[in-house]
Amino acid sequence: MIETIENQTSGKQENPTAKNFPAFFSCWDIHAYYGESYIVQGVSFDVREGEVVALLGRNGAGKTSTLRTIARTADPQLKRGEMWLDHQALHEMPSHKAAQSGVALVPEDRRIIPGLTVEENLKLAQIAEPCGWAIERIYEYFPRLAERRTQEGITLSGGEQQMLAFARALARDIKLLMLDEPFEGLAPLIRNEISKIVLDIKNLGITTIIVEQDAMAVLKLADRAIILDMGKVVFNGAAEEVRTNKELREQYLAV
Repeated sequence: MIETIENQTSGKQENPTAKNFPAFFSCWDIHAYYGESYIVQGVSFDVREGEVVALLGRNGAGKTSTLRTIARTADPQLKRGEMWLDHQALHEMPSHKAAQSGVALVPEDRRIIPGLTVEENLKLAQIAEPCGWAIERIYEYFPRLAERRTQEGITLSGGEQQMLAFARALARDIKLLMLDEPFEGLAPLIRNEISKIVLDIKNLGITTIIVEQDAMAVLKLADRAIILDMGKVVFNGAAEEVRTNKELREQYLAV
């Protein structure tokens, strides 16, 4: 049966304070704005440790805004609600403290630093977070980056830049990895490589939330799917339910 989420802001949900916090990561009734624009409208969901969740929806549904709110970026601004990661109150933190607490957002534009080599990009990520993965361990999972360790990061192909963005996140000590459109603009062969990396990360038990416009591709990797529509959660259930329910996909994902 499809679990459709209704009346999210009714006040009937229990606030997941640190002492009764049931999940590894939890959003509780979060509301966020870009200026006067009300983008995230009472989103609530939990993620278990080691779970991979696909955060889906049409363009403008609030997916990226939700990730940015969790990462505590300057925009959108969180106006109400709570976010807990491993009993830490993310909603009380600025972005750098959220990052130090284990939140890593790999944005759609990847943000590879110009003028730095592949290895320098990785080492820069480790300066403030020396407890992350060692460089050589990263290269074991990303052999293509090892081959290009002395090449300037922004001269890599799109797929290689995506690998570098993943690797740079893992270079820190992370608890929650968030990927925004990891397959965007990539050729099918490279998308397959990126999918394998996502599965490798999943097998390591890293808790992951993926926003991806190609719903069918990410549903193959995810344990669970959450669908947003107009800034609200309208579905929260098994990824397989979305894959096999054409009516649901057509209504909310146009696929």
